[in-house]
Amino acid sequence: MKTYSIKPAEVEKKWVVIDAEGVVLGRLASIVALRLRGKHKPEFTPHVDCGDNVIVINADKVHLTGRKRDQDIFYWHTGFPGGIKQRSKGQILDGNHPERVVQKAVERMLPKGPLGRKVFKNLRVYAGAEHEHEAQKPEVLDVASMNPKNKR
Repeated sequence: MKTYSIKPAEVEKKWVVIDAEGVVLGRLASIVALRLRGKHKPEFTPHVDCGDNVIVINADKVHLTGRKRDQDIFYWHTGFPGGIKQRSKGQILDGNHPERVVQKAVERMLPKGPLGRKVFKNLRVYAGAEHEHEAQKPEVLDVASMNPKNKR
């Protein structure tokens, strides 16, 4: 028996909307990465983008356990001498672009390379409850009810 390998033209992509309100960040990111990659499908093929398009809403209301809100810090460098900058996850969630915390968590769970960059483009994250993809008729995926530990 031969292993079936799906071709890019045969992939059926669905749209999924996930509400992140009160859901633990790491658990949310792992489920989103699984959906983006397509590992939940029986016809999963490692070298093909066979995942779904995922919309995450209420990203500013995601929950962080422990003291991660203050102790997890993102660092970056401006390129100038002494240009190291830092910001905690709490500062980012309270700032102008709280969706970047969810985006980074998901991005770091995807493979590195051309396929990972292509798969990451199928993710849309919104800070509020509104999104502009109603025309695609997305299915609602209730991550909070999948496991009692998901919602805190």
